Amino acid sequence: MDPLFSHGITLAVVLIVLLKTVITFALVLVSVLFMVWYERKVISYMQNRVGPNRAGPYGLGQSLADGIKLFFKEGFVPDQADRPVYRIAPYLAMVPAFLAFSIVPIGGTVTIAHNVTRLQLVDPPWGILFLLMVSSVAVYGVMLAGWSSGSKYPLLGGVRASAQMVSYEAAMGLSTAAVVLVTGALSTSAMVASQHGSFLIRWNAIRLGFVPFVIFLIASTAEIERPPFDLLEAEQELVGGFNTEYSSIGFALFYLASFMNTVTTSAILVTLFFGGPDGPRIAGHSVGPFWFLVKIFFFLFGYVWLRATLPRFRYDQLMDLGWKRLIPLSLGWLLVLAGMRVNWRYGFAVFGGGLVAAALLYRALAVGRRTAEVETLREGTRT
Repeated sequence: MDPLFSHGITLAVVLIVLLKTVITFALVLVSVLFMVWYERKVISYMQNRVGPNRAGPYGLGQSLADGIKLFFKEGFVPDQADRPVYRIAPYLAMVPAFLAFSIVPIGGTVTIAHNVTRLQLVDPPWGILFLLMVSSVAVYGVMLAGWSSGSKYPLLGGVRASAQMVSYEAAMGLSTAAVVLVTGALSTSAMVASQHGSFLIRWNAIRLGFVPFVIFLIASTAEIERPPFDLLEAEQELVGGFNTEYSSIGFALFYLASFMNTVTTSAILVTLFFGGPDGPRIAGHSVGPFWFLVKIFFFLFGYVWLRATLPRFRYDQLMDLGWKRLIPLSLGWLLVLAGMRVNWRYGFAVFGGGLVAAALLYRALAVGRRTAEVETLREGTRT
């Protein structure tokens, strides 16, 4: 619990909470503007181009200029649209990204007007459950945007995006459960505290054997529809995805939510697996926010690198990866970790049984695939 509330709720406490809310929201918005510029600039260097360089120094004002242009464009509502749902859908996509960032600790404690508070907007004892909840709500924004537009193209994009997001939530939840199992806490601040000390060695990514981290990274990338999992906006198939019929503020909010999700997901990865703001002291001083930003930049660069490098998955490959590989692997690894917590012999026994089960599952899938191919060849021969 935040020490700010240890002596009850006073006017000063309320004002500090409001101040933290405004600062957090401003921080997220500025990070989104920076991320838009950063992605365009890094990709341009990778492709031997210049990138944004006109609006402001080094093109830093380009994101702000694009945002202002979008907000002043003409807004419209399709004739066949369900107007209330059509208007509220962009907010359902953007608000969860901000709410998820609110539980992320970015440093230690600070003193404001003789009140000690954490560098974290909220710290509920069930913080990680709150994260899973708001990530599920984001599905409704995408689904309702496609459905309410009154057009078949956004509807197809919305259905595809909803199926993708739901499919990877299971694997993401199981990898999160592995973190809860090892740390014994649902609070994000407690998870960070459990990784404090013995720099690197106590990070959950190492303690869990890297498997839950890799699963969470892949699943969260698919959850926020970043390349190579951006199937909801496969232009050659769906025109523009679920937001085809949006313009002006509506389109800007979806665009904002996309990059906000990227920043928030990077922050969650750092919090769950890499100690959050934990890091060595510099000149005898704790510089948690500095190490937090360094770690986030590492993941942001990784997301940009993936976008510039990997081709888009086919939809059947996307579903196979989620249902046939990530979910069984995350469930099996969770059982191994649970066995290790009881006794190392149980852990190795579960690991061996998991290998046998994986071999049998792979064999069953291979036989089914071969049978389907034979049936297809026979039908082709008959025709």
